[in-house]
Amino acid sequence: MSLKLEKKSACKVNLLLNILGKRPDGFHELETVMHPVDYYDELAFSRGGQGIQLTCSEATLPTDSRNLVHRAAAVFLQTADVGDGVKIHLEKRIPLAAGLGGGSGNAATTLLGLNELFGEVLSPEQLHTLAAGLGSDINFFLQAKPALAVGRGEKITALEFFPALRGAVFVLVHPGFGISTAWSYQNLARFPAALNGQPGRAQELISLLQNASLAQAGVEFYNSLEAPALEKYPVLALYQEFFRSNGAAATLMSGSGSTTFALFSGQAAAEQIVEKFKAKFGTTSWLAIVPV
Repeated sequence: MSLKLEKKSACKVNLLLNILGKRPDGFHELETVMHPVDYYDELAFSRGGQGIQLTCSEATLPTDSRNLVHRAAAVFLQTADVGDGVKIHLEKRIPLAAGLGGGSGNAATTLLGLNELFGEVLSPEQLHTLAAGLGSDINFFLQAKPALAVGRGEKITALEFFPALRGAVFVLVHPGFGISTAWSYQNLARFPAALNGQPGRAQELISLLQNASLAQAGVEFYNSLEAPALEKYPVLALYQEFFRSNGAAATLMSGSGSTTFALFSGQAAAEQIVEKFKAKFGTTSWLAIVPV
C-alpha cells in the first residue's frame, strides 16, 4: 500500500458505433469498436482525511457526487470496506462532452488507482462489476487495448492492436461545443435506420483492420449517432469533407460527439493537414495530433 499515487487517464475514439435498437431497460443495444488514444488527463491520489475530497483544474466541473470520479471513489471505498478518506486531484486536458470518453476514463482510472493505493484489495472482476454499474464505457478503460464492446457497451473483448493502423496518426478536432449523450440518443428516434442497425458491422470492421489496408477498412467506419448530430451541427460534416478531400484514410465523429477524428498515414502529413485546417476554419477549435 502506498500513500500517494499519480496516474494518466487516456481517452478513446469509436472506429464504429452501431446502435441495434432500444432495450426494455431504456438503454440501447449496441456494438462498438473502441480504440485508445494516448492523450491524457492526470489524476493524483492520496490517503488521509475524511471521506472523498476531490479537486479539479476545470472550474466548470462539479467536484461532488455529480462527478464520475467522486462516484467511482465512493463505490470503491464502500465495496473495499476502507475506513480511510482519500484526496483526489483531477488535472483535465481532454475536452468535455466530446465523445472521447474522458469522464469514463477518469472513473476507470480512479478505480484502478484506488485499488493500487490500498494494496489491490479488489479483484479485476470486482472492478469490472463496479465499472458496469457506473456507466457504459468505463469497463473499456480498465484495460489499454482496442476492444469490441457489446450490450450497452459494458461487455468488453480486448483485441490486439490492428495491423491496418500501424504507423497511422489520429487528428482530433473539437469544435468548442459539446453534444449531450442524452440528446443524441433521444433524437435517434427520428432516424429509424440509424436506431435499428444491422448487427455484424463491428466484426466486419475488425476483420478488415486485422487483414486489409487502412484504405479498405476506412470505408467501413460508421457511427449511428452521426445521423442527429450532423443534421443539427453541419460544421461537423464540413470537417469530414475537408479531411476526406485532404487524403484522410477515414474520418468519423467519435461517440456522441462532438469530436471528429481523421486518420492519416504519418506525422508529417497530419501536421500539414492541421495547418490547412486552421487556415480554413480558424484557430478556435481544440486540435490534437496523436500517433495511434
